[in-house]
Amino acid sequence: MEIKTIGVAGTLESSDIQIMISKGTNGIQIDLDSEVIKAYGDQIKEVIITTLKKYGVQNAKVKATDKGALDCVIAVRTLTAVQRATETSDQPKLEVL
Repeated sequence: MEIKTIGVAGTLESSDIQIMISKGTNGIQIDLDSEVIKAYGDQIKEVIITTLKKYGVQNAKVKATDKGALDCVIAVRTLTAVQRATETSDQPKLEVL
């Protein structure tokens, strides 16, 4: 799946995560800012990578600002951002979740 534009989903509110996805050329690169990065940083990154790969994205730059989101919220925000970035919002692939 090709990234065509910048896709953003989520907020900076407590228990949420803001995901920004843009075009990348060297795999999936994640820039994570989180209050709980030491305890949960690897898990947050894994949820983002797994969701993107299930959607068919191999190259992307991801900026994630986490405010304590659960895995299910991270996956949904990632899916929404990638659908906006690939301009496929009208063809949701909810089976990715």
